Amino acid sequence: MLQSDTDRKIRDIRLAELVKYCMISGALDLNLYQEYDVKRGLRESDGKGVLTGLTEISDVVAFRTVNGEKEPQLGELYYQGYNVMDLKNGFAKRKFNFEETVYLLLFGALPNHQQLQSFIEILGQYRELPNKFVRDVIMKAPSMDVMNALQRSVLTLYSYDENPDDISIPNVLKQCLSLIATFPLISVYAYHSYQHYHNDKSLVIRYPDPKLSTAENILRILREDGQYTELEARVLDIALVIHAEHGGGNNSSFTTHVVSSTGTDTYSAIAASLGSLKGPKHGGANLKVENMFEDIKANVHNWGSDEDVRGYLMKIINKEAFDGSGLIYGMGHAVYTLSDPRAVILKEYARSLSEEKDRVEEFELYDRVERIASELLTSRKKLHKPICCNVDFYSGFVYSMLGIPKQMFTPIFAISRIAGWSAHRIEELVNAGKIIRPAYKYVGHHREYVELDNR
Repeated sequence: MLQSDTDRKIRDIRLAELVKYCMISGALDLNLYQEYDVKRGLRESDGKGVLTGLTEISDVVAFRTVNGEKEPQLGELYYQGYNVMDLKNGFAKRKFNFEETVYLLLFGALPNHQQLQSFIEILGQYRELPNKFVRDVIMKAPSMDVMNALQRSVLTLYSYDENPDDISIPNVLKQCLSLIATFPLISVYAYHSYQHYHNDKSLVIRYPDPKLSTAENILRILREDGQYTELEARVLDIALVIHAEHGGGNNSSFTTHVVSSTGTDTYSAIAASLGSLKGPKHGGANLKVENMFEDIKANVHNWGSDEDVRGYLMKIINKEAFDGSGLIYGMGHAVYTLSDPRAVILKEYARSLSEEKDRVEEFELYDRVERIASELLTSRKKLHKPICCNVDFYSGFVYSMLGIPKQMFTPIFAISRIAGWSAHRIEELVNAGKIIRPAYKYVGHHREYVELDNR
């Protein structure tokens, strides 16, 4: 039965009342966190994460110990023991660097020529979706949020798997390789479907080329003409490399461990990780950075003036500009202090790409904001440690220069991070640990039941 406008208004009024009760009943006395020494956000009082697990997949380094004291150092990121900066330098101008990184994360060692070529061929063979999946799943009820469509598609793939609940390592590896290979297709096709059905854009569904790398295929199937330059493919490839993994403590990888520890299927575990990454405090952060810079560009008359830029950043910090949050997005990190190695690498490529795209002036604005924001935030917040920009600071700018639409920013992150999630899922299952179950302390009051007529 269809509801009338009156019925809907009455429903909304009742819902508003329920919301009030929700807010009142859900509010806790925040002083209790300190009284019971609760590690909010699983963080120690100094901001360091609470140790909840062990991993060999990657290491995030931001401090060194000197005479028993912790001192900040330039940030370092290691994949299976290899410094990402060394990997970047070793990759040079080869085009299958992301694929090599996936191999390293999954199998713990760098492949030789034969192993890499075999692995590339395997991914190419898995880079196809079930028959009519695009029509029956991706194009049905297309979502304006590609992450939602990606999550829904992953859960639906469960129905196409002959052994979806088999969590033996051979089967899980096969499932993970299939997801790694098809994430680019699902994401790009979901974007095109939404653009077609909701914005009347031409629908172009192009099949991937097994001879091309993941980065090349993304650009090929995303763009209407399927064309791209060598530099564009290299930049996207390195962006996938540096986003592929970042320790077991980041929210989405920790989610992978938590959900995998229950013994559930791969599709459910990865869908949960996608839900985590979608959040603006995690994978959606680069979109906030890009929106902030659009605001800065519109309101700072002279981009080349330190004084003008500093003045507007102070307005943002004082909650007088942009979104009123007081935050300069892309600045600061939970672990890194002096530098985020991923941001250092991406900045290098952003500079090169800005020259090809004739957007050097914009790159210089990003560079200027980075420098001035670090000074302002450090002095303003009276911090004892420096603040550096994080990987999100330059990633949105890079994606925009590559012609990647904003709706695809976080999905590109997911296309990369599925490699790390897969490695963490396998690590959790191989070690057959206990179900992850942290404690929550009840701070309410026990009450006697009251009959309905007496309330």
